[in-house]
Order: sequence, then structure tokens, then C-alpha cells
Amino acid sequence: MQPDALNPIEKRTAFSLSLVFALRMLGLFMIMPVFAVYGQDLVGYSPLWVGFAIGAYGLTQALLQIPAGMLSDKFGRRPVIFGGLVIFAAGSLVAAYSDSVYGVTAGRALQGAGAIASAILALAADVTREEQRPKAMAMIGVSIGLAFAAAMVAGPVLAPLIGLQGLFFITAAGALAAIVIVHFVVPHVVNKAPRGETIAIPALLGKLAKNPQLLRLDAGIFILHMTLTAMFIALPLQLQEMNLAAEIHWHLYLPALLISFALIIPMLITAARKNMNKQFYLFAILLMAASLTAMALTSQSLILMFICVLLYFTAFNFLEASLPAFISMLSPAGAKGSAMGIYSTYQFLGAFFGGILGGLSYKLLGSSGLFLCLAALMLIWFFISRGMHNPSKVRTHTITALINDETDAQLKTQQLIALGGVIEVVMIIEEQTVYIKVNNQAFALKKAKEILANT
Repeated sequence: MQPDALNPIEKRTAFSLSLVFALRMLGLFMIMPVFAVYGQDLVGYSPLWVGFAIGAYGLTQALLQIPAGMLSDKFGRRPVIFGGLVIFAAGSLVAAYSDSVYGVTAGRALQGAGAIASAILALAADVTREEQRPKAMAMIGVSIGLAFAAAMVAGPVLAPLIGLQGLFFITAAGALAAIVIVHFVVPHVVNKAPRGETIAIPALLGKLAKNPQLLRLDAGIFILHMTLTAMFIALPLQLQEMNLAAEIHWHLYLPALLISFALIIPMLITAARKNMNKQFYLFAILLMAASLTAMALTSQSLILMFICVLLYFTAFNFLEASLPAFISMLSPAGAKGSAMGIYSTYQFLGAFFGGILGGLSYKLLGSSGLFLCLAALMLIWFFISRGMHNPSKVRTHTITALINDETDAQLKTQQLIALGGVIEVVMIIEEQTVYIKVNNQAFALKKAKEILANT
């Protein structure tokens, strides 16, 4: 087997956890393109309550993501994942049996209470080697994008046939299928990655919450998901006004998504190879602002609206793929898990507040006004992000090593700091773990391992 390839256990873990993530996200996303249209028969329907219903899961996700991750560190990943999936299924059933928008909102909030994202990512980290961990995380990230694409098609196709209730039943069934996958397919491996790689550590949260580089990225994911949630309150209704029947909205969404995936691949490759991650990042934010502005000005032509949606999804998918990688690159050594916990909280809060913003803006300003508000938010994000460091060259290596005592730790730390390209070194004696944050283009990992191998 090639040393730079996933081994069979790692492949099985990555594929199975990606499928679990996808099944869960598919259920959450399927409602977005259809709820504003097919929820009109629910008692209490209004644009504002559509926003609450779509975004409600984000609030409970945001509140419980970090606590659930910490519980998984104490009681094990699997019990937390099983419990979260059961809660998610229960929330789906509550929404399915509700005949009012209030009941659906409660069901969506209960879905979000099954906050298992951090536990799944931690389990993936536990089973994979440090050098292979980014590949496993990337596969899970890709599964979310594919689930989103599938949901944009499945929602409009299935809603006319089985209604919102049927969509929620499918979501519940997906959660139960995910339980089966976790039990029978995900490898039962007794291993635990260093806490700094996986789980939020309370002592670090306050410091990281004030880190200006991380704050820029946290604000970015907040605005990105606020925009996504808000847009899908207005876009389905706007397409109906343009005489595109709700059951064929996927005719617009699917090609736009597929082409956008094809477009972001060269963007991601070029950004990485030419150390232009920041430049492409800022360009994607402006592209999203331009697409939203164009949506506000497009009221007749479906071809123009398709181009707007294509540009929006291209920017969205590029940013969605880039932000977690940037958090990983720019987080302090040994604090990736805590940084990702805060990041996830901002992400889900964005979905919640996006529902509120979308509902209020659509009610007061209509779809064009909503799109312009979102475009203005993107410009704010652009100016916030201009001060971000370019993350292209930064990487953190996590190495397990024998650290005898405090004196040994200080000596090896001094030797590592002296190496070319080293930015920061953190040693956790209790975990026998070393975190080295480096400029990857100037750092020799082999020399660092030689230092740590000396007893």
C-alpha cells in the first residue's frame, strides 16, 4: 500500500461516516427549497414563521454542538452519535405529524438538538492517522456538498408527490439508516486522537473567541449560512412568480449545482498551488455579492436567474470548502478542536438568524429587497476579511512522542523552535502529544521527528 494512501480501516471509516453525515444533512436540506411553497397550508403560515421553521435547527445545533462533543470525549463517540440520531429522528416525526408551522418549527428545533457533527468528526479523527486525517475530513465535507445537491433535486421532485409530511418521514428513515450504518459498518476501533485535534477544550474557548484571525473566519461562516438560509425563503417564491412550477425547480438547481462543482475544482487547485487562497477567497465573496445583486434585478428572465444561481452556488461551494481548511490552518497549535467547535457554533447560529432575517426582510421588502440586503452583508464580510492572513503556507503537524518530564519538554521545544519554518510548538505531556505549527514550505518534518525520537 502506498504510504500516502488511506488504509482499509481508514477508508471504511471515512466512507461510512460520510454517508451518515450525508443522510442527516439530506433531511435538513430537503426542506429548504420547498417549505416556502408547500408550507402554505400549515396553520399560522407566514414568511416570518417560514424563516423560523427553516432556521430553528440552527439554534439548537449552535447551543449543543460543543457540549455534545465534550460528552463524546467523556462517554464515547458512539453513544453520543446514537443518541443524537434518535433525537434527530424524533424531531423529524414531530414535524411530520404537525399541522401548524409552530409544530414544524418545534420539530426542526428538536432535529437540531441531535447535534452529532463534532462527535462524528472526532470519531473520524480517532480512527485515522495524523497525515491521513485531512483526507477523511475532506471526504466528509464533500458528502455535505453532495447531500446539498441531492436535496435541491429531491425536495422539489418529492414534495408534490408526498408533501412535507412525507419529506419528514424520509428524514426520520434516513436517521434510522444512519444508526444501522454506525453500528454495523463504522469500525469498532479503540483509539483516541489528541483532544486538541478533535474536541473543544473549555479553557481555550475564551482566548480563541477573541483571536482576530479566527473571528474573521467565524464571522464569514456565520454570514455565509445566514445568506443561504435567508435566500431560500425568497428564491422558491420568486421562481414561482417567474412561472417556473415548484415541482420542476430542480431543473434550475441541479445543472447550476453540477456546473458550480466543476468550476470550483480549478479554483481550489489554483488557489492552493499558487498560494493564492486569500485572493480567491475574497473574489468568491465579491462574486456572491454580485450574484445576489443580480438576483434582485432579475424578475422576468429564467436564463438570467439561472446564471445568478450558478454564480451564487459557485461562490458558496468554494467558500464552504475553504473556510474549514482555513480554520485548521490558522488555529493555534493544539487548539484545532476548540477552534472548530466555535466555528461550528457560528455556522449554525448563521442558519438560525438567516431564517429570521429572511422572513422579516421578505415580509417588509419583498424578494428583491431581501437579495439586496444579503448582497450588502457580503460586502461587509469582504471588508472584514481583507485583514486575514494568507493561510496558504500554514499547517499544523500533530506528532505522538515520548516526553519524559517538564525539563525534557522544554529542551525539545527549544530545539523544534530553532528549525526553519516553525511558528509555534505546543507539547502536552499528559497526552504525549506535540503540536507544531509551521510554514510548510520551509519546514522539514523529518528533522522534527528526529528531535522527538531522541530520549
